Amino acid sequence: MREIRIEKVTVNIGVGKSGEPLEKAKKVLQQITRKTPCQRDAKRTVKDWGIRKGEPISCIVTLRGKESESFLKRAMEAVGNKLKESCFDDYGNFAFGIKEHIDIPDTKYVPEIGIFGMNVNVTLERRGYRIKKRARRTSAIGKKHIITKQEAIDFAASRLQANITREGITIGETEA
Repeated sequence: MREIRIEKVTVNIGVGKSGEPLEKAKKVLQQITRKTPCQRDAKRTVKDWGIRKGEPISCIVTLRGKESESFLKRAMEAVGNKLKESCFDDYGNFAFGIKEHIDIPDTKYVPEIGIFGMNVNVTLERRGYRIKKRARRTSAIGKKHIITKQEAIDFAASRLQANITREGITIGETEA
């Protein structure tokens, strides 16, 4: 029950406008993840940026199971297997950005599409987390069962071979 596992990996490309750039971003996500992306709409209007509420501005793919872990290992190679301690939240989740999608191994540059950056969000869980999401009789997760920031750092360092840095100092499993 105490074993930590990857619940899902969410890959997001925020384009900021609809039309052709959004379609190209969808092709990039399809190429990288081999899954069909879905688009997300703007939640509010921002006149300075020319965004209207309800306008599609980004695309997203959620990966679960073995494909999530294989994609995450490829994405970690794109950032040099380095994560900052500030990438982790207090509930054991972490996120990082990739500046250019062509940094991911086995990804080819296509001039017609261009280059896109993306955000990768990783949600970690333990067995028993289902009780907070189930349809009947939802319940809270016990305080001792919630994944802490340090446990998530140790998981990333051991399972994903990530180098975690804090203000230029490398930390990992050994430091408590």
